[in-house]
Amino acid sequence: MKQSVVHVALVVNDYDEAIEFYTHKLGFELLEDIYIPEQDKRWVLVAPPNHTGAAILLAEASGSRQQAHVGNQAGGRVFLFLSTDDFWRDYRRMLDNGVTFVREPVEQPYGTVAVFEDLYGNLWDLIEHKAGSRFSQHQPE
Repeated sequence: MKQSVVHVALVVNDYDEAIEFYTHKLGFELLEDIYIPEQDKRWVLVAPPNHTGAAILLAEASGSRQQAHVGNQAGGRVFLFLSTDDFWRDYRRMLDNGVTFVREPVEQPYGTVAVFEDLYGNLWDLIEHKAGSRFSQHQPE
């Protein structure tokens, strides 16, 4: 059996402001933006350029229960992990684009990591895994 996670839903206040943040501040690509009339909502997928993992489904909050979770989908813990092949390039680009880092870069045994928040306050790791680590994009040959 072969399975994979292909999308992760992220509850947002507004489709367009979320698209703006993810495409302009983080440099993600807008993969799909399709209106679904039967449900009066949109199917909006974004992902990092050249992604090989799951895409983010931007899901506009519907009702007060969903709205209460915007920005706190993981109860204050880091929620999503953005892996990169060049930490310092992406860190500087994100700073230049106005992304807020809440924990400065540190070297860990598994790689270089810093924590940033999205436009709603969800926490993300920006991480470059060390070569040879289990999650490294460049496995030893």
